[in-house]
Amino acid sequence: MVEDEKQPFMSHLEELRKRLVACAIAVGIGFVAAYFFKERLFEVLVLPLKRVLPEGDKLIFTNLPEMFFTYLKVAFVAGLLAAMPFIFYEIWMFVAPGLYQKEKKFLIPFVISSSILFIGGALFGYFVVFPFGFKFFMSFANEYIKPLPSVKQYFSFSTKLLLAFGLVFELPVATFFLTKMGLVTEMFLRKQRKFAILLIFVAAAILTPPDVITQLMMAGPLLALYEISILVSKIAGRKKQETEEDQDESES
Repeated sequence: MVEDEKQPFMSHLEELRKRLVACAIAVGIGFVAAYFFKERLFEVLVLPLKRVLPEGDKLIFTNLPEMFFTYLKVAFVAGLLAAMPFIFYEIWMFVAPGLYQKEKKFLIPFVISSSILFIGGALFGYFVVFPFGFKFFMSFANEYIKPLPSVKQYFSFSTKLLLAFGLVFELPVATFFLTKMGLVTEMFLRKQRKFAILLIFVAAAILTPPDVITQLMMAGPLLALYEISILVSKIAGRKKQETEEDQDESES
């Protein structure tokens, strides 16, 4: 009996390993392609900061290999973003065996919506949050205090925010699947709204710089996404019930 239970578990691990390897290869291909444009990609990444820096000021790097490794990281992040549709495809294919036949048709909508939401979240951080956040930080400079932002610190800070916004924008998609799995319902999300609002502001405080404006800029979209997730859960729950009823009819 234990051996029978162990076999499916091991097969799931093997399947997961294959999916992870495929994702790693996709990111690697994206990394190689992006490395040829590393300087241009880095220029785009620092553009929001460049616009608020005092005229003549530039980013600095203090260790000799720092710029080289930063270019590698820029290419890796660009490769990761480029590979996101494929990664979402692999995630779907991993969980697909546990879905009903009618639910498996959501492959293309899942890949497209997940990719759009992730990239959309990153773009929201870049075009909306970055300008306000960097302007706020630069406001502390005066005739006695001169900002000297380093390449390493800026890259770490900016990519953390980009990935954070990309992930939090996946909330509606995550809610859809949690509803399909029976882990959450529309009513549950409505009842937990107060706790969700608290958690959203806590998450915004952790994932963003320690200033109120930037935190509100993450918390605002998250609150809107939570309300959208309630609607998504309502639709997904209704379709789940219809699917189960059809399944019962076909079995009978």
